Amino acid sequence: MEPTAYPSRTMLPSLLTVACLAVMPQDTAPAATPKQEPVAAESGIPKINATRLWKEVKLRRPIQLVQRPDQHDLVYIAEQSGRIVELDRSKEPVTTTTWLDYRDPVNDQFNEQGLLSMAFHPKFATDRRVFLFYSADAPMREVLASMKVGDDGKPDPKTATIILEQPSFEWNHNGGTVLFGPDGMLYLSLGDGGSGNDPWGHGQDMNIWLGKVIRIDVDRVEAGKPYSVPSDNPFVGQAGIKPEIWASGLRNVWRMSFDRSTGDLWGGDVGQNKWEEIDLIRKGKNYGWRPREGRHPTLGVKDASDDAERFEEPIAEYHRSEGISVTGGFVYRGTKHPSMRGIYIYGDYQYGTVWGLRYDTTANIMITEPKRLFRKRFCIASFAELNDGALLMCCTEGGADGPGSIYELVPAGD
Repeated sequence: MEPTAYPSRTMLPSLLTVACLAVMPQDTAPAATPKQEPVAAESGIPKINATRLWKEVKLRRPIQLVQRPDQHDLVYIAEQSGRIVELDRSKEPVTTTTWLDYRDPVNDQFNEQGLLSMAFHPKFATDRRVFLFYSADAPMREVLASMKVGDDGKPDPKTATIILEQPSFEWNHNGGTVLFGPDGMLYLSLGDGGSGNDPWGHGQDMNIWLGKVIRIDVDRVEAGKPYSVPSDNPFVGQAGIKPEIWASGLRNVWRMSFDRSTGDLWGGDVGQNKWEEIDLIRKGKNYGWRPREGRHPTLGVKDASDDAERFEEPIAEYHRSEGISVTGGFVYRGTKHPSMRGIYIYGDYQYGTVWGLRYDTTANIMITEPKRLFRKRFCIASFAELNDGALLMCCTEGGADGPGSIYELVPAGD
């Protein structure tokens, strides 16, 4: 699966017919196939189950699910190949149409390439742009582009505008969440450039976007670019540092989300050999890759000291014996399930495990340690938050090339 001896462990759904659990770390014996089993509620975390939605809908490698800010009945499901499906849940049964077929520009040849993320402009009612982050080839690169949605309700590929491009060093570690913050700025996660052990040192190189979260203003242009750099970005005006950078030292953030109540940015950073981590991604912070993996010095790295002032530690982590590739989630802020409010829910792509934790982001203290909620036989590509606060998951069943499925997270018994 990998061109090096180091597993990338983002392990998105693949064109290769490989079961999620078949791709195991090379220095660990294969684990037994996980059982489908609920875990008892503890310390303020209720039992939570996954309920299958829209079983009649045929999907292949669904990678993300989003809603328009101005429309509650329509759901948009991005497939890794470059197709986006529009689902109308106001009808019974639900109806689906191909909203955008962008498979020609998208390169999904390898495991971690393809259409990786999409986001609607937060003022979509008046600014009818949708933003796509995807892999392209000839040359190999990652692309952030926008497209206008026409009067027919569909994106017009003729209006596509390239906002930025990042050359790819390898096919893996492409990161891949594009989203808007409560400040109206666009945030984008980019991986460290691939291979294994960050051979180019991108995580700590502040003159490149790789291994970073960047923040730009897509509503204002400057210096001939189709975006501007917000003046309050942490490194504006500093020599040798890309001004778009918001946070650094991140290996391969796979899924970020904003807490709609507090404005905090959460992310799941995929580990290298031992540790998967959950981070609060804050302005100007350095999360330690590659000197550190999770809360631990990286073996073999000279600069691997416990420098609390230099590096920001993760909120939570788990060992590779518990999972192989973290998928960042959301803090539940819906009103339908009060027992779930305030729980940050996240999972592991390959093991199909879902955890929940409670954390006070103001006091920076853990309220309830991570609790395993359940484990099922699916691959979790993304969590999703609907306009009403409902939490969903995009999954594939029984392996990376299995049929796509959508689940809703609900308290047991609901």
